[in-house]
Amino acid sequence: MIRFFNTLSGLVEDFQPLTPGQVKLYTCGPTVYDYAHIGNYRAYLFEDLLKRFLQLAGFRVTHIMNITDVDDKTIRGAKARGESLRDYTDIYTRSFFEDIRALNILPADHYPRATDHIPEMARLVRGLLDKGFAYEMDGSIYFSIAKFPSYGRLSKIDLSNLSPGQRVEADEYEKENVHDFALWKKTKEGDPFWDVGLGPGRPGWHVECSAMSAAYLGETFDIHCGGVDNIFPHHENEIAQSEAFSGKTFVRYWLHCHHLIVDGQKMSKSKGNFFTLKDLLAKGLDPLDLRFLLLATHYRKTLNFTFEALEQARAARQRLRDFLYELDHRAFPEGETEEVGALAEKSRAKLLQGLSDDLNISTALTAVFEFVRKVNARIAGDKLRKNDALRARAMLVEMDSVLGVLPRPAEEALPAHLLQKIKDRENARREKNYGLADKLRSELLEAGIVLEDSKEGVRWKVQGHGPKT
Repeated sequence: MIRFFNTLSGLVEDFQPLTPGQVKLYTCGPTVYDYAHIGNYRAYLFEDLLKRFLQLAGFRVTHIMNITDVDDKTIRGAKARGESLRDYTDIYTRSFFEDIRALNILPADHYPRATDHIPEMARLVRGLLDKGFAYEMDGSIYFSIAKFPSYGRLSKIDLSNLSPGQRVEADEYEKENVHDFALWKKTKEGDPFWDVGLGPGRPGWHVECSAMSAAYLGETFDIHCGGVDNIFPHHENEIAQSEAFSGKTFVRYWLHCHHLIVDGQKMSKSKGNFFTLKDLLAKGLDPLDLRFLLLATHYRKTLNFTFEALEQARAARQRLRDFLYELDHRAFPEGETEEVGALAEKSRAKLLQGLSDDLNISTALTAVFEFVRKVNARIAGDKLRKNDALRARAMLVEMDSVLGVLPRPAEEALPAHLLQKIKDRENARREKNYGLADKLRSELLEAGIVLEDSKEGVRWKVQGHGPKT
């Protein structure tokens, strides 16, 4: 049985999707006003782990992730740069997709942009007005929290100090500001606006996800994810406006990822401890090392990012890469043994058991590395057969279908001129032209390619990656 911690109930609950064998999943995507930082990617990677696990468990997952391209911050940034909202947000949207490819995050089925779904948002706002949950004031439209008695059940927020009719204009605000929130914001001079029967203006941030999730997943769906900072006000407001509009349960399971901190402190540009993925790539980081690090701590625990921890993640990944290399390149005797097949099945069961327990990544990783250790022991004792190696490799690949930390084959290919240089260096060695061989080796090293000579021939690896032949 799969069990998840549901923020709504505060309990670990059995997971039962609305439709057997299918899961409808919505995850809060980036607000594209700047480059995403690694704290954002911790949440996206937790969601990727969840999705991959559900797929391995046999579910067909429909995944929607929104792109917030209109809110206070995107408008402010576009105006400061003197660009259209679309031109400004396109820069950061493209960067986001580059980053998730580098981190091996599976793509969502759809990435709806807020500005492409204004009519759906207007329909929701008009419905809330008609039902008496919203009101107009000075050209803007607000949701009346007092009209929705169950407000606060997700965030467990204290409503005792709520004064009916107090309003907040900002898209994002602090917990003490439990006020009526804007569904539709009257246009300001120089701001982008839409005229869809609500008066010239633009949607409030919170209404965007309610409208887009309903458009793609229906008025009730299985799982909604995000960071803990989304619980209030964003997700609380989503529940209120969605359920007030439809009269139905909005989401059945709410899963939230905890914060990433850096060297024990909250990430901050002013402290100089604020990292984007591009910052780390410029330092020579393998993005899959970062992926491993951000996955290796349970999603509901605070994760402290340090470069020491990143080096430990790199070393752990290298163990998996080296293991895969041995399975692919050793000459094993023909045949198979019962022990390896039994070990593979036991390891797979432990991995699934761990992830079924609210994504217990510690148990899952223990299953993977115990499997590697035990198979390596058989290799060292000359007890592994050819079919055993094939079985072990298939099991490692299946485990990695959830972890996603092994390199993708297409990314391991070298440019043709570097492959030719490796061949030229081998020819020079065979011809005992050691001066040329050393020169070519140095040139390859400058290009980040490390050569390893062995009895089987030359092997190469990109610095920080596993060896290849």
